Formats: sequence, structure tokens, C-alpha cells
Amino acid sequence: MNSITNIFREKKLKLTPQRIAVYRYLQSTKEHPSAETIYKALQTDYPTMSLATVYKALKTLTEVNLVIELNVGEGNFRYDSNVYPHPHIQCISCGKVDDVENVSFSDLNSKISEFTDYEVLTNKVYFYGVCKDCKDKAITLED
Repeated sequence: MNSITNIFREKKLKLTPQRIAVYRYLQSTKEHPSAETIYKALQTDYPTMSLATVYKALKTLTEVNLVIELNVGEGNFRYDSNVYPHPHIQCISCGKVDDVENVSFSDLNSKISEFTDYEVLTNKVYFYGVCKDCKDKAITLED
């Protein structure tokens, strides 16, 4: 929790209980929740917190690089507190988003540079497929 305190102090931003709650929630899960999911999860402990407050907290946490925003298509944003570069995979059936672990694309920028005259600064890698739960449901329906 020291890092968030230090970062907010350095940026001269107010560290509110709502911002802390949103950040802690994201750190507590491997899922990549939407703002609405975070809002619903925090309602019990923060009944007066609005959805707009959750969005504002996420915007601030993203701006100070404590959270990354994942655009999984059609204006559907998810959030991840793992800010280190890593690929994601999304289920095309249920929309679930997971990290792809133990795969490194650290050399991807330099490889791409060989094929373009752009100065490659960064990348985002997304994969799409069908998650195990959806695959198992499909098999069950076929039986």
C-alpha cells in the first residue's frame, strides 16, 4: 500500500478511501473486471459510492500507472492492476478476460521495427478463444 501512497503524494493527488478501495479490489483479483463489476463488488462496504466515483477512481489510477485499462472491444473496458506488459486472452463466448502467463513478447517491438519505418514505442497483445467453462458447457449440451 506504500506505493500508492507515495505515488499519490508525488503527484499531489488526494488519496481517497474510494480510490484505495478500487485499487485494493483490483489487486485482490486475477479477473479483469469492468467498472460496473467493481462498483457492485464494493457496494456492501461503500453503499454511498456511485458508479461515477468508481469511473473517476479508475481514470486516476490509470493516469498514475497503478492500473491498466484494457479495451476488449465495442467500448467494453476492463481493468488490471498488473501494469507490467503481458498479453491477454478473451473468451468470445462469455467475454471473460485472462492474463496469458509465462509468455514473453519483450522482443516483439524490435522484431516489428524491421518491417516498418515507425519508431515502435509499445504494443498490446490480445488473443481470442473459448474458455474452458464455455467449452465444457458446449460439450455438455451436445451430450
